[in-house]
Amino acid sequence: MSDSLTWRTLDLVTIDGAIAPVSLPDTALNNRLDTLREVALTLLREVESLRVSQQPVTSRKVRLYDEVQRFEIELIRSALLRTGGNQSRAAELLGVKLTTLNTKVKRYKILPVGYCPDVTSNFNAEIHDQGTAA
Repeated sequence: MSDSLTWRTLDLVTIDGAIAPVSLPDTALNNRLDTLREVALTLLREVESLRVSQQPVTSRKVRLYDEVQRFEIELIRSALLRTGGNQSRAAELLGVKLTTLNTKVKRYKILPVGYCPDVTSNFNAEIHDQGTAA
């Protein structure tokens, strides 16, 4: 098996039936990779939700409000991920008003797409430490 990645070209069939290979432009390749990444993340989320839903119901109480809230948070996160964090497009995708989506993002404290709290808190701590050391 080869260690290098090889990108398959698309085959274009001409009018006379001949097959002509066509290479993907960088933007098309990037779009396909982004789509593949979204699908993989969605699949991972679904697997995780199956794992959570397989826990025995007898060990914990199921509260409708909590389950609805968890479902709503996952829907909003998914829409924001699909739209690259654009709340206007996410609201349109979900079929709600922008103000409703924005209120729910604030209420549920949903972090922006790509935000990693561990990295930010570590970065802020390092800056604080550098400031006190000087």
